[in-house]
Amino acid sequence: MKVLIVEDEKPMALEMESFLNKLSYSCELAFSGRQAREKMPDQPYSFVLLDLGLPDMDGLQLLKEARSACPEASYIILTARGDVGDRIKGLDLGADDYLPKPFSLPELHARMQAITRRKAGLKDNSVRIEDFVIDLAKRSVHYEGEEIALSRKEFDLLGFLVLNKNRPLTRFQLSEHIRGDFAGDDYDSNYIDVHIKNIRKKLSAFGPVDWLQTLRGIGYKIKA
Repeated sequence: MKVLIVEDEKPMALEMESFLNKLSYSCELAFSGRQAREKMPDQPYSFVLLDLGLPDMDGLQLLKEARSACPEASYIILTARGDVGDRIKGLDLGADDYLPKPFSLPELHARMQAITRRKAGLKDNSVRIEDFVIDLAKRSVHYEGEEIALSRKEFDLLGFLVLNKNRPLTRFQLSEHIRGDFAGDDYDSNYIDVHIKNIRKKLSAFGPVDWLQTLRGIGYKIKA
């Protein structure tokens, strides 16, 4: 998932970036409202982590603009402000959650996971599809208790399909997700097809995977 971190305190921004990168997120940084404005229209962000105390503009105004520029993103307000009114305004403007500073990075990740589960209609991080159990938090796949080893890219793809189960995803959307940016002119290559083939091969050694469907001329979906 691609994340935009809008935070003018560079050490904090870099710390969040390093932490989330290790968890397979792809992060971009903006140290001002102007930088964030320039990035938002051109990128398919899954999350925007937004500090309200920016040096060049009010974070609430940026949130309002961002919701228009990136309507599909989830927004978490990061704030040192103690005014409950600001937090309420942020939620009213479309923020999904707020996190008062100082905060722990594991808590930030837990909030992000909770938002992702909520939007995907999941009650927890573990999803069962027939006899396969996919744990989105632990990034693991088990079949009847036995773990199946997937590469990072393979799990990124499978996890994204699980979060969007019963929804068709194009090769372009899948490529954006695992590469962290627009795939460019080669998005319709067999890059995604090769990964899906490898996923099927590994899973089918344990059980049937007819729930991982190919949509001719479109892409893939999980029917569950």
